[in-house]
Amino acid sequence: MSKREKSVNALEGPMTEASPEFPERHVLVKCPGCRRVIDQDKLEKSLEVCPRCGRHLRVSGRKRMRITVDEGSFEEWDRGLAATDFLEFPGYAEKLEAAREKSHEADAVVCGRGTIGGHACALFFMDADFMMGSMGSVVGEKITRTFERARELGLPVVGFTVSGGARMQEGTTSLMQMAKVSAAVRRHSEAGLLYLTVLTDPTTGGVTASFAMEGDVIIAEPGALVGFAGPRVVEQTTHKKLPAGFQRSEFLLEHGFCDLIVERKDLAATLAELLALHKGEVPAAGAPHALAHEEPRGRRGARPRRAPEPQSAYDIVKLTRSTDRATALELAQRGLDGFVELHGDRLFADDAAVVAGIGWKGGRVLTVVAIERGNTTKERVRRNFGMAHPEGYRKAQRLMRQAEKFHRPVLCLVDTSGAYCGIGAEERGQGEAIASSLVEMSGLKTPIVSVVVGEGGSGGALALALADRVYMLGSAAYSVVSPEGCASILWKDTKRADEAAAALHITAGDLVELGLVDGMVPDLGLTHAEIAHDMMREVEIALDELSGLSAEELVSRRYDKFRAMGGNRICSQ
Repeated sequence: MSKREKSVNALEGPMTEASPEFPERHVLVKCPGCRRVIDQDKLEKSLEVCPRCGRHLRVSGRKRMRITVDEGSFEEWDRGLAATDFLEFPGYAEKLEAAREKSHEADAVVCGRGTIGGHACALFFMDADFMMGSMGSVVGEKITRTFERARELGLPVVGFTVSGGARMQEGTTSLMQMAKVSAAVRRHSEAGLLYLTVLTDPTTGGVTASFAMEGDVIIAEPGALVGFAGPRVVEQTTHKKLPAGFQRSEFLLEHGFCDLIVERKDLAATLAELLALHKGEVPAAGAPHALAHEEPRGRRGARPRRAPEPQSAYDIVKLTRSTDRATALELAQRGLDGFVELHGDRLFADDAAVVAGIGWKGGRVLTVVAIERGNTTKERVRRNFGMAHPEGYRKAQRLMRQAEKFHRPVLCLVDTSGAYCGIGAEERGQGEAIASSLVEMSGLKTPIVSVVVGEGGSGGALALALADRVYMLGSAAYSVVSPEGCASILWKDTKRADEAAAALHITAGDLVELGLVDGMVPDLGLTHAEIAHDMMREVEIALDELSGLSAEELVSRRYDKFRAMGGNRICSQ
């Protein structure tokens, strides 16, 4: 075995080597992912991300601070707080001394204030180099003080978590830090302030079960291990081998527990973008989620051949189901200047049929919720053909509550044949999810505009259309039941769907006349870009009018609007 091979195999990490084979002194690191050796200089330039496999290696809290915060802006708080062996736990004093020597820190978190992209915030950075980021009384105290000071100063909090859990050597005192920090997070939130969490590898135990999962927006680095019980504990408890990717960031996103997975190189810019949006400011030029508005080439960007004017209500229904029409997400992307999609209901999953996040148009920041059915067969299958599960509606509710907290208006784009009626959806409370949406929207203290951009099917559509202003595209339909369903139920003959569509009065013109929607946006014969432009023009006019109303006026008028529906059609005997 060569001298170099001995050095690599012996260290499984940083090493130095000087020989004719290495004319200059090098520090080499073996990636724990691909097991390849990397030059430390290259690794540092890539922010400790393996240039071969993309594995995000662990970095100290202080180094995270340096690569995240604007240079020269960080002011550290409570650096001198240090843990003591107050229980006289066997070996703890020696562990503390070794951890301080290894990390050059007094404990496992660095706290303070600074700016990210020019936006002031309070920050904390947990440090795996200090007893694996375990949470003892000092960690809990420093993070609690950070939230308290942030509340006094009116600052958002950005927190980077990494931890093996509560520090056992401090007994039940360490457990109580979960409650202490969580209470401080709640008080900070009740003051209307933002909390952004960044989950890094690993975040487990009591930290996961408290402040790591309490952020308004939760970001994770790729491949980070995040869970309450560690994988080894889960395997020992269940006696089952865990599937690949279990408890990793991607697993978390799929199951609805984080909003975004962001690579380290993009973290600072993404945090700056989110800090701006939550202040109601449009992000700076070049923001990660800004949208380009170049007219696309090809079939969908060119002016379409004028299709025959629909001759019946059922013709319009068939238009809503065409794969050639613009989907809700496409209209949002073409109509907005930028859009950050946020994921998950924080309960079960992320429903791809409901796309939700924060967008901006001109100088206005708004929350956007869209029911998306997709264009291609593959995409429609992934989106469940626009039929939302309960978790889709619960994701929408979560984002609407955030909109209210941060005083953002809400735009909902509706295109669905109806809420999904599968076994799992019923088990997870489809009816309750829709009912909760109606209650949430009826009392939401921020303006809401909804646009039916395709098919508006029954309660699944209404769940996102209890709004201050409701519009429809000219080629859209909105009904209590599909024409086919109506014909089948009433006449036992789906061939009478055309007749049923006419009888139901489901077109935009019909519903404007009935006073059930507020206006129609003509779209026949227009390009997708033109439709998006005209739709957003109507949305902006409505939001300009609604922005002058107080929260109490908004809720009162919204109640009166829906209270009147159908009342004038009733005859007393």
